[in-house]
Amino acid sequence: MSLADDLRLLPWTGGEGKPCYLAGDGTGFLSRLADNIEATQLGLADDLIEEAQEVLEGRSWTPGELHLLAVQLTEALTSVHRIAVSRGARVHVPAGEDVDVIGGQGDGDSMA
Repeated sequence: MSLADDLRLLPWTGGEGKPCYLAGDGTGFLSRLADNIEATQLGLADDLIEEAQEVLEGRSWTPGELHLLAVQLTEALTSVHRIAVSRGARVHVPAGEDVDVIGGQGDGDSMA
């Protein structure tokens, strides 16, 4: 396994919006901090989904409310997508097993 295989995509970005990675075994302070931030981001996304459902069911919104909701949903979706990419990269798939991807095709490569 190479160093690149051991890198974790963190739930925050660095300067100029560049991705941040952490090398390690996943038990250190920064790993726990990243886990906590991911949990918070997922909880906020869940709350936002409920809020969006209420706004849309009420059918009485202003253009400003819809714009704010779209901005917040975009931010939440960006965070959730980043978490999914990070966690997907850390899922161990036994060698020789295909990984199903959207479209139902696997590439045969194992993920580490």
